[in-house]
Amino acid sequence: MSLTLKSAYELSEKLKNKEISSEELTRSYLDRLNEVEDKVKSYVTVCEEDAINTAKNIDERRAKGEKLGPLAGIPIGVKDNICTKNLKTTCSSKMLYNFEPPYDATVVSKIKENDLVILGKLNMDEFAMGSSTENSYFQKTKNPWDLDRVPGGSSGGSAAAVAARQAVFTLGSDTGGSIRQPASYCGVVGMKPTYGAVSRYGLVAFASSLDQIGPITKDVKDMALALNSIVGYDKMDSSSAKIEYPDYTTALGQDVKGMRIALPKEYFSDGIQSEIKEQVLNVAKEYEKLGAIVEEVELKTTEYALPAYYLISSAEASSNLARFDGVKYGYRAEKYDNLLELYKQTRDEAFGTEVKRRIMLGTYALSSGYYDAYYKKAQRVRTLIKNEFDAVFNNFDIILTPTVPATSFKFGAKTDNPIEMYMNDVCTVPINIAGLPALSMNCGFDKDGLPIGVQLIGKAFDESTILKVAYAYEKTQENINKYPTL
Repeated sequence: MSLTLKSAYELSEKLKNKEISSEELTRSYLDRLNEVEDKVKSYVTVCEEDAINTAKNIDERRAKGEKLGPLAGIPIGVKDNICTKNLKTTCSSKMLYNFEPPYDATVVSKIKENDLVILGKLNMDEFAMGSSTENSYFQKTKNPWDLDRVPGGSSGGSAAAVAARQAVFTLGSDTGGSIRQPASYCGVVGMKPTYGAVSRYGLVAFASSLDQIGPITKDVKDMALALNSIVGYDKMDSSSAKIEYPDYTTALGQDVKGMRIALPKEYFSDGIQSEIKEQVLNVAKEYEKLGAIVEEVELKTTEYALPAYYLISSAEASSNLARFDGVKYGYRAEKYDNLLELYKQTRDEAFGTEVKRRIMLGTYALSSGYYDAYYKKAQRVRTLIKNEFDAVFNNFDIILTPTVPATSFKFGAKTDNPIEMYMNDVCTVPINIAGLPALSMNCGFDKDGLPIGVQLIGKAFDESTILKVAYAYEKTQENINKYPTL
């Protein structure tokens, strides 16, 4: 069996037992990457030489008996909005087409400290703004299950790379569903940790109060291992939570009998594809067979989450992206008459349509006379949403929903209608607004053979319960095909 078909924990055992070397494993993944990259287009940058050298170094240290990280030698990919020292970090934008950060993001430092191998940087929607990875300046990543369809976004490259076996696991970022939605479209496992559980230092900011880095993996056990390698307090991030983080693998295999699972009826409305609704309700029935108690609840603020999200996120984006002006780094317009003209020309030439749209929306919402009517009101709605989730969690352990309202769509199907594109996030944005953890995993396929995702939402900093519940379901579904044929 090809090494690229094995999970991180299986490969880790083989590496520890010296059945394979990290160099051999890394070369296997680079061969696979090169074999299918022309079809999938997951990567913006591949650092083949550095990856092999890192793998060789790990093998040498292992041979000497040095202490290594639990996932030492495992090859991974990193989303291209996470800073990597002396390795291009472009955010898939013309604005940063040549930018090489002088420092590593904290998660990248942790990855290196844990002796993982970075294969390269993954394609995304420009500055993480989009739901299809059609907004990348460089290329459009394809869904490995159907190359005529989108992989989701903005972490489309991160999800497609795992589904196409171009990395053991990847890192993405999630502002309103940008890990979970592409994970659902590509039939893999994606998790947005609690806001503050993973450092945002070195993540190029889109919306600072919503952004969160998280892993995309082949299965739930891999997710527990990946989370272990990136969570933790970071003094460089003012929003980082200074708490004790558990070993997430200890939650796996625990009984779910007696656990209370909520089904919010607003997430099963007429706007949800019938096959998705059916599959997710089948998941609920499976949990009942395992002894869990499943009950319907109301989350009445759900309908307000999407408009509140796009006001808050666009307002923060308009502030965060003001730093890209053509002066300090990145793209600079060639023709301009004065400083103001330099700013205008650079931003006009280097930002894509979706980024400009959100900057304009955010600037408008923050402008004099409109701040109270839009941004301030959206923040009040945010509090109502969080309070409603807290009220449900007073009586339940987990909330179960679809990840997305429909399975993956074809390229170009929604590019002319931004509102329809934004509706892809209707099931995921409330979780970011509330700062909660949530996981998407595959639970079946529609009539076209496209993956269907189920979403598990948990209490703040209770990723362990989510993983326990997800793993229990996954063990009942071992025959689900995890990989597309390319």
